[in-house]
Amino acid sequence: MKHFSSLLLILTLLFPGCNYLDVVPDNDIETIETIFEKRDQAEDWFKFCHTFLMPYTASIISDPSYTGADEVVAGNFLRQQFSYAWAGFYIADGLQMTADPYGNIWRKDAAYNAIRYCNTFLEKIGDVYNMEEQEKVLWAAEIKALKAHYYFELLRRYGPIILVPENIATNAGISEMKQPRKPFDICVEAIVSLLDEAMKDLPPMNQKSVSRWAYHSLESAAALKAMTLFYAASPLFNGNPAFANFTSKTGENFFNQTPDRERWKRAAEAIDTALMLCLENGKTLVSSRTEGGAEDTRDLRTIMSDIEESSLARNFESSEAIFMIQYEDRSLTSWTRWTRPYFRSGTTDYNEDLLGCIAPSIKMVEMYYTEHGLPINEDREWDYTSRYQIGKETDTKYKNVVLLDADSVLRLHLRREPRFYAHIAADRCYFQRGNSIDEKNDLVRAYQGERFGTLYTQISNSQPQNLTGYYMKKGSRSTQSNVDYKNTFSNEEACVLIRLADLYLMKAEAWNEYLDVPDKEHVYDPLNAVRERAGIPDVEYAWQNYSTNPGKVRTKEGMRQIIRQEWNVEFAFEGRRFWNLRRWLTAAEELNSDLYGWLVTGKTPRQFYNNFDGPVVVWSKRQFISPRDYLFPIRSEEILISGCEQNPNW
Repeated sequence: MKHFSSLLLILTLLFPGCNYLDVVPDNDIETIETIFEKRDQAEDWFKFCHTFLMPYTASIISDPSYTGADEVVAGNFLRQQFSYAWAGFYIADGLQMTADPYGNIWRKDAAYNAIRYCNTFLEKIGDVYNMEEQEKVLWAAEIKALKAHYYFELLRRYGPIILVPENIATNAGISEMKQPRKPFDICVEAIVSLLDEAMKDLPPMNQKSVSRWAYHSLESAAALKAMTLFYAASPLFNGNPAFANFTSKTGENFFNQTPDRERWKRAAEAIDTALMLCLENGKTLVSSRTEGGAEDTRDLRTIMSDIEESSLARNFESSEAIFMIQYEDRSLTSWTRWTRPYFRSGTTDYNEDLLGCIAPSIKMVEMYYTEHGLPINEDREWDYTSRYQIGKETDTKYKNVVLLDADSVLRLHLRREPRFYAHIAADRCYFQRGNSIDEKNDLVRAYQGERFGTLYTQISNSQPQNLTGYYMKKGSRSTQSNVDYKNTFSNEEACVLIRLADLYLMKAEAWNEYLDVPDKEHVYDPLNAVRERAGIPDVEYAWQNYSTNPGKVRTKEGMRQIIRQEWNVEFAFEGRRFWNLRRWLTAAEELNSDLYGWLVTGKTPRQFYNNFDGPVVVWSKRQFISPRDYLFPIRSEEILISGCEQNPNW
């Protein structure tokens, strides 16, 4: 590329305020050589390289992982009243296609464009005359890790990808332009190699200035390397029989043909290294629990606050976050606008920007543990068969969490773990929205016509409605009222893409898959670190003392189920389940089922709770075709132009 037209719109990240500026070159046309003469313009290029990552990873609209599983429900209002391409909902509805794929990042203006910008930066950064050599080395390392990150995002969507170690000249011949997809293992090694190179020159986050916290650090590069190997070891990519005949045009297999257990060991060791680097450099799980204390003296609401903060990072500050980026437009692409309750005009907390039309599914409501840290159907002290009946809470530890001393609370909402109350706002439980909490404003009353209930007597495609009767708390701050959010749709809140809890659960899973029998050091301890912060008992204690199946915790198969449910709960609504169901090869079992909720048009408990007979179907347009949908399709036009292989069954 001899000349480069103006950078168009360069979105410049500023910290700690994290606002964007529009920056264009002083001249209409500049050559790449002149752009890389000065530090300021090189920095513009550097920042522009990062902007491509935001829609793929930090937008609930364009990143399908947030809405493409079975965690949330939205009706036709969302699909019909907005022009946004809700990639996740459309994929979950079975509408994925090759003509114009949803969530498509394999295109000339997306990931591969970003990689081209990264390559140009790495090629030219040495030419900048007014930069110290040490700074050039740092920026280059950050871009190497970023390039690896783009490869990783491609890899987990498409499997084998095209590698671009350096840019191809724009005047190259067609044969040189048509680069082939590489076998999956070669792609993995390319990512690992890039990250190893970057880690040699990347400092820990705590040794970087705040202005560089949104760029890769030593810990995040190590974590991304571990994640890449973790995915490579998982069933989707490790000897999957569905890919046995997936070959290149020369007959080379794109995937290994038989499962390789040693991949789990390699992944586990990389996870151990990443975890060690994080802990050595001050990363900790967000928790107000006294360090080294034998007993957890936190009250329930304090535990809930710790849980809330674990996935948030105001001004990019978080002890748990390993890698964060800025939202494109937090007012649209984060959860708050779509999940905070919609109140009628003229009432307290009215905010026309908040629609409350994306709601947690009953499946997720039932996914959370009991107070003993067990699945609701495996706790012998929790009445599973009566969960759809009305009960009463009398224990004062639930004050301002569950309505006390009233025969009006569904038993499904009683004696649940702290993460349930921190993430889900259920009927006759509290949803704090401000600095203090009170029954009048914060007690969720969800029947039709009540404060948190629908305004309408039927489901409407033209008005925002909550279809399940539950509101999502996760992703917004309990200390901010709805009115406050009207003025705080700012970019001060970072999107946390990797946090320390990821590494703990990755460690538990990888070592459990490698070892014959789970052990304390490799499996129980990392899992218990997450459970301790969540305010629930250690996994061994919980199963041995309260479970109907106490032996489950002692077997590889039993721990596999336990660890997977821990993933689902700890990272609910953070996009992990979408990818996990695919890499576990369980998506076909999970994603072809109807989504359930309550009869939100019901005006009485009996009407709302469907005569206490159980939830009702609120969305049934669901389809996951196996094995086709485990990989994303490449756009058909791209296949025709590039000549590369399409993914199986597309």
